[in-house]
Amino acid sequence: MSTPIALASAPDHEADVVYPDSDGLPMAENTLQFQWITTIVGGLEALYRDNPNVFVAGDLLWYPIEGDNKTRIGPDALVVFGRPKGHRGSYMQWKEGGIAPQVVFEVLSPGNRPLEMMRKYNFYERFDVEEYYVYDPDNIELSGWRRTGAIFDEIAEMDGWVSPRLGIRFDLSGPELKIIGPDARPFATYVELAALAQEADARASEADARAARLAAQLRAMGIEPEA
Repeated sequence: MSTPIALASAPDHEADVVYPDSDGLPMAENTLQFQWITTIVGGLEALYRDNPNVFVAGDLLWYPIEGDNKTRIGPDALVVFGRPKGHRGSYMQWKEGGIAPQVVFEVLSPGNRPLEMMRKYNFYERFDVEEYYVYDPDNIELSGWRRTGAIFDEIAEMDGWVSPRLGIRFDLSGPELKIIGPDARPFATYVELAALAQEADARASEADARAARLAAQLRAMGIEPEA
């Protein structure tokens, strides 16, 4: 369970600077983009659910510079190693030990413009993101960049690429992107996860019923089944 965390308080000269928790823009422009954002964020949260020092968030404003509330961005998904889980209104980097998100994701929608995406690219490159991934679910296109020194290098082949930081693998061999975790399980939507849970429950119930029938047969034969 995620719990509130105590962050370092701002110095007195910062008391008058307001860092809004929202930029007034919607999380997603359509249902497909929303589905992919929630699938990626949910998959990442599940991947690091047992690690208290990996923070995962979606659509959270990131402020990298203390005293500057104009330089900000809200990645569709971000992962920060070395920061505790917990609720935040925004990610103020100077209150987080100066640690920048190491991995960010953007999911495209028809409303995204080239200039907007270039601004995001420049922001992530400038502020020390290690890996940056952009997925276009309408055209099933995935792009990625990995930091080399002060700049990004584009990842030449994304099909089969394994994230050095996350250990997840991107599979573009089918009709849509699959993101495979280190445990070989693909990231899934909530509906898919619910269906898998129902199937598991059904298999467990069937196994219990078989065990009960077998026990009844043994008792009819005068054999008491072992507990």
